[in-house]
Amino acid sequence: MTTICVPPMEAEPWPTLGPGVVAKMEADLVFGPGDLLGEPYRLNGEQKGLIYRLYEVHPRCSCWGTRRCLEAHRRRPGPRRFKRAGISLRKGLMKTELMAAIAYVELAPESPVRCVSWWKPRGGEWEPEGGPVTDPYIPLLATSEEQVERLAFGALYEMISRGRCARDFDIGLERIMRLTGDGVCEPVSTAPNQRDGARTTFQGIDESHRLTLPNQKAAVQTMLNNIPKRPLADPWTCETTTSYAPGQGSVAQDTMDLAVEIVDGRSVNPQFFFFHRQASKEHDLKTQAGLRAAVIEATGDDAMAWSDVEGIVAIANDPKTDMNYWCRVWLNQATGVMGRAFSFDRWQELSRSGEEIAAGRLVTLGFDGARTGDSTALVATDVESGLQQVVGFWENSQNSKDWKTPEDEVLAAVEHAFAQWEVWRMYADPPYWESELARWAGEHGDKVVIAYRTNRWSLFARALQAYANAISEGAVTNDGHVGMARHVGNGVRVYTTARGDQGEYLWIIQKERADSPLKIDAAVAGCLSWQARLDAVASGVLDVPEKWHGIFIPEDEDNEGGDLIE
Repeated sequence: MTTICVPPMEAEPWPTLGPGVVAKMEADLVFGPGDLLGEPYRLNGEQKGLIYRLYEVHPRCSCWGTRRCLEAHRRRPGPRRFKRAGISLRKGLMKTELMAAIAYVELAPESPVRCVSWWKPRGGEWEPEGGPVTDPYIPLLATSEEQVERLAFGALYEMISRGRCARDFDIGLERIMRLTGDGVCEPVSTAPNQRDGARTTFQGIDESHRLTLPNQKAAVQTMLNNIPKRPLADPWTCETTTSYAPGQGSVAQDTMDLAVEIVDGRSVNPQFFFFHRQASKEHDLKTQAGLRAAVIEATGDDAMAWSDVEGIVAIANDPKTDMNYWCRVWLNQATGVMGRAFSFDRWQELSRSGEEIAAGRLVTLGFDGARTGDSTALVATDVESGLQQVVGFWENSQNSKDWKTPEDEVLAAVEHAFAQWEVWRMYADPPYWESELARWAGEHGDKVVIAYRTNRWSLFARALQAYANAISEGAVTNDGHVGMARHVGNGVRVYTTARGDQGEYLWIIQKERADSPLKIDAAVAGCLSWQARLDAVASGVLDVPEKWHGIFIPEDEDNEGGDLIE
């Protein structure tokens, strides 16, 4: 079984409040929406083990009982071991319910969730005694109204309102409060300013693989920075997720990276706990036995009782199933979305962070964008070296329908590029910017190609293939701009009815869905800039290897290309 546990289980277990916490959960709560709705909440062996680890406390110090020690530990006799925790398990293992149950015990007025004293059973060792949090504040992160209802807060609402503990709370759809008014749990948005200043005692981040946008990641960082504000409450953060998709730069990927750095000895964080289980890559997923064994391994022994292994395998047998997605959610493996246009990992390898194109160099420019709702980018390519630099990047990071590209900044960036370098050509996708492109063409002549339309699929598909080849072969490098890297990783291949020279179907790049918050505009701008660079080389401006040459396709040639293949 492939697991990561940080820190690993020691031979001598730490003191823990876990048994009392588990007992409180199972005594008060019921299962939320699903087949077990309303039945008494029960944790399996693995879940109990996780609770035991999450509620480990520092041992009773050897000087306990002296006047100095009693003063030092008057309010915190056994502080929590972990301030930040992450749990990564496959889909369907009730992670959301576990998060809701933790939120409940952190909120409940009589919960043994903080060490308040020590006691010693006859003939035994000193054990921590738990008590509740004073005036708890518990935010549960949600990115939309839909997530409020179906993620941790929605589960908590059902688990409390249907349980015997309901009488202790004022229960609402927007917050759950102790009847005494001195404690509240609520769903919160991913607006970072909204979270700044919160005096948190516990906070939950569910489905962190979905948190990919800059404002979402900023909100999580703000929440983490709120934790030290109430040291006497011993606050902490818990994150639950299914494995991330590489290239999206999600919070889940950042957390996994931290765990791996600790395992490798490249980072140290004694207050961090992380548990991840996935199927190993050794299973032959082309066979029924291999599929079944992989699902069983990713599930774990304790969850097999309620897992429909055969049903999960049947999904994999459907020829329309995206197996990359299936492996990510059911095997908990970090796999990309099927049909990614470019290799995000290779793009990162080609990063030359902070490197810039020197003034006066011969460059080509690529421009793609929108007026409202989407994002816009301007990318330069050094013709000789192949280094790409982001000149302008305007991203609708909150995916707001009201967002507008700042026109003045775009105009200034274009003028700066023409002043800074010797521009051979600027290739631009004209929709929404026709008047500005016409203006630039009037000022700079034939250096501005204003009709490089990305909806002319045969033309665009060949440019995309050339860009993908350049990334694969290392012909193109980049300045390490994180926004462009994200856009390069987001692009999905969509095949057309147009055929290439060898009879193969040509593909273009699109977002994974029309309303996706995962933007691709900088990748398109990079592609147009690279195509202009290839055309510059083909025109004879430089002596470089022939395999890197492009083929210039005149604007008036018929390159419509056909329809998309659904």
